[in-house]
Order: sequence, then C-alpha cells, then structure tokens
Amino acid sequence: MPQTSERTAIFTESVIRRMTRVANRHDAINLSQGFPDFDPPPALVEALAGVARTGPHQYAVTWGAPNFREALAAKQSRFMGLPVDPDRHLVVTCGGTEAMMVAMMTACDPGDTVIVFSPFYENYGADAILSGARPLYVPLRPPDFTFDLAELRAAFRQRPKALILCNPSNPSGKVFTWDELSVIAALAAEHDAFVITDEVYEHIVYAPHRHVYFGALPGMFERTISVSSLSKTYSITGWRLGYVIAAPAVIESARKVHDFLTVGAAAPLQEAAVTGLRFPDSYYAELLAAYTRKRDVFVGALDDAGLSYTTPQGAYYVLVDVSEFTRDDDVGFCEWLAQDVGVAAVPGSSFFHEPVRHLIRFHFAKREETLAEAGERLKRLRDRWRSRCGSAVR
Repeated sequence: MPQTSERTAIFTESVIRRMTRVANRHDAINLSQGFPDFDPPPALVEALAGVARTGPHQYAVTWGAPNFREALAAKQSRFMGLPVDPDRHLVVTCGGTEAMMVAMMTACDPGDTVIVFSPFYENYGADAILSGARPLYVPLRPPDFTFDLAELRAAFRQRPKALILCNPSNPSGKVFTWDELSVIAALAAEHDAFVITDEVYEHIVYAPHRHVYFGALPGMFERTISVSSLSKTYSITGWRLGYVIAAPAVIESARKVHDFLTVGAAAPLQEAAVTGLRFPDSYYAELLAAYTRKRDVFVGALDDAGLSYTTPQGAYYVLVDVSEFTRDDDVGFCEWLAQDVGVAAVPGSSFFHEPVRHLIRFHFAKREETLAEAGERLKRLRDRWRSRCGSAVR
C-alpha cells in the first residue's frame, strides 16, 4: 500500500488526550486534559437552548457571524486597549487549535523557522511541522521559567519567521512580565518576525501578576497574530469557538487559510456565545476569584501530600516535581498514578524539548470538592509507591 506522509511520522498522538483515555479506563480523577467538570454560566446554556429552537442552523459568514464578531471585537477592544474592528481585524475559527494552525500557515512558508519556548503546549511543535516550518526551541529556566537573553538573541539571529508566545503559559503557569515582553518585541522588530500569541488564559491571572496583551505593546500590532478562544473563559471547551486578531493585511490571508481548512465555526454556537461576550466586567472578576480559590485548594492539597511544585502565576495548571519517585519515566509514573492512586496527570516530557522526565502536569479546572478528593487520593501516593516498589521511596 502507499506510504503515509513523512510529516506524520515526526510527531506522536496527543499525550494529553491519551491520558484522558487512561483516566477513563481506570476511573481516575482526570487532572490531565484541561476541561472543567462544571457547567458553563447558566445564561449561556439558556441562550443555546433558545438557539436550538430558533436557529440559525445553516452556514454563518465564513470568517464569523457579524453579531458574534461585533460582540467579540467590543469585548477585546475593552480588555486589550486597542480598537479591534470586527470586519478588518478578526477571523472566527473552530477553536483555538484551528486558530493556531491558521496563524502558523498564514505566517510561515515551508522551510521557515519558528521559535518555540520550552516548555510548550504540545500542539505547537506539531503545528510547525504540519505547516512545513522548523521549530527552534529556546528553554525557559525554572523556577521562574524565564529565558536567557543570549539564547533568545542567538535564536533570532537564525532569522525566524515567527515566535510562538503562550501567555499565561501552559504548562508552567508563567505570566510574562512587561520587561520580558518588551525584550521579545524589540527582537521581533529588529529581525522582522511575527509573534504568534496564544492568550487563551488571558482572564486567569493571579495577583499580583498582570496580563499584558502583546499586540497592545507600542508598535507591535502590525506584527502580532493573536490567537485565543472562548473555551476557558466561559467553560465551553466543547463549543470549539476560537479566533485570530491581527492587522488587516494579515487577516486577509488568514481568512483564506481558514476558509479552506474548515469553512466556518458552528453558527448556532456563535449565536449563543454572543450572550457570554456581552457579560459585564464583574463576570471576569468572579471567574478569577473562583480560579484563585481552586488554585489555593489544589496547591494546599499538594502541600498536604508533601509534593514539590511551581506555584502558577496564571492559567490553571501546575507542574509537580516527582523526582523522588522517578527521574526517567514520567510516562510510566503517570500511568501508574492513574491506575493505583486514581488521579490522572500528564507526563512533563510531552511539554519539553529538553530531556525532562521528572515533572508531571496537573490541572485544577474542577469543582473544589473534586480537587479535595484528588488531594485525599494523593496523600496515599507514597504508601502506594512503596507497595509497588517493595522498598522506601528514594
């Protein structure tokens, strides 16, 4: 039979989604794939029920229904501090995943180089490869997960077409500072590169940290391709509504890529989501307060279990150091954790270009009682590990 494309052999299936299957197999609490176990805001659910009866049920405008784009542009203009034009600056996509692929294929030609900070959300390397680009990894140094300026300069000297910036970061929970973003901006301008930003956790940033929209930095809107989605902000990961914000010349190209990738996002879901986009600012304050409580509950549970971790500054993930249990088999450890302890995590190696095998990632986008139960199970981790190994934990 014919051989499949070489590009598909370069990367594996999603480790995150595979760990969800492992969690389901063992009836474990799924703290691997980042989706909530609670419902969206009731007003959104009611809006969707109404749309189910009245429509629309046919194609929307390819790059987004007009009322959805108008509501999204108004909301993002308010938070970004930029005048986002619904007709000139926006493409609505099938989730942030498609938005990132649209951004990559809009910015890059086959053979181009793209800078990716490591650790990184696992899709970024695959997105680069599928776009025909070559990822160039620059490490972020723990515990603050900041970059070394000399290393970043050296990467830019290789004339990349773009840099991918996840802020707040998945998986580390890092929030980039104004100074760090200014350095990236200066290098991007000096070397005439795009910056593709994944800002899906823009409203989940813990005090005293603050989210700075990269496209709002002085002179950066023209070279920024902002990617985000409604999934995390409104707890609707299954609705698959994402978007790209960029300058008109970039959006003109992005619309063509999006059109031939997916034609358009679901019209009924866009119609219902307008309700969420019109929520008052108090909604976002309450969202942050809720996730701050969840973070505190979960890191408290990690403290009670005696586990070491990096406190997240934003997003809803936490990297946990399991080197006392294993330094070279995080995959096996996570599979054992789901089966014997009943809590599912993601092996940290799926996020790092470097040979990191001693970290795992949990998420805490769950009800507080779910997180408390996960904490109770994690308290048994050492005893279960001793039983498995037949000896004391290192």
